[in-house]
Amino acid sequence: MTPEQNVHSGLRIPLDYERGFWSRGLFGVAGVDEAGRGPLAGPVMAAAVVLPRGVGVEGADDSKRISRAEREEVARCVREQAVAVTVGAASAREIDGINILRATARAMERAIRRLPRRPDHVVVDGLPVRDLPWEHEAVVGGDSLVHSIACASIVAKVCRDGLMVRLARRYPEYGWDRNMGYGTEEHRAAIRRFGPTPHHRMTFGLEQLELAVAG
Repeated sequence: MTPEQNVHSGLRIPLDYERGFWSRGLFGVAGVDEAGRGPLAGPVMAAAVVLPRGVGVEGADDSKRISRAEREEVARCVREQAVAVTVGAASAREIDGINILRATARAMERAIRRLPRRPDHVVVDGLPVRDLPWEHEAVVGGDSLVHSIACASIVAKVCRDGLMVRLARRYPEYGWDRNMGYGTEEHRAAIRRFGPTPHHRMTFGLEQLELAVAG
């Protein structure tokens, strides 16, 4: 396998960002991204991914651009090929207690701290994360521009979706296996009929919840 080649098909993978650090001997580049900032229910979840030098994962892109089945397959390949993959979460209760932005930072911090060794460099998608107690670089559109972030985006999304599917077995009325906790009409109608659960965010999206309950 040659540098910058895909481990499955041999297709070239965009690793320009990571290559800049690898060329300086910094191999522990951790891409970090989150999933679940917008839903009315469930946790926010973050993933951190460190890739081996010169290795990319076919199909890794912004998690919103590929299908659920494709995400699950890519997430499996990321776990097989990465040096390290870790996840962290912040619950709905934490989101209510400290707000969604700080809860997202907490989930990211947990993912980073679970890496088996301290990363040489941390890069996150979007703007700098103010409450992340970790030196990092932020790249707007990073899930399309930085391969390790794209991988983290997919892992975080797949992990969170899997959790919402499991929670849907306990709370089937809300359709979480289909809407993943987002404020779809189906979900809002269920809130109006059955009320919120312990997994609903009572402060984040409060207006939407109140409107749903009020009908």
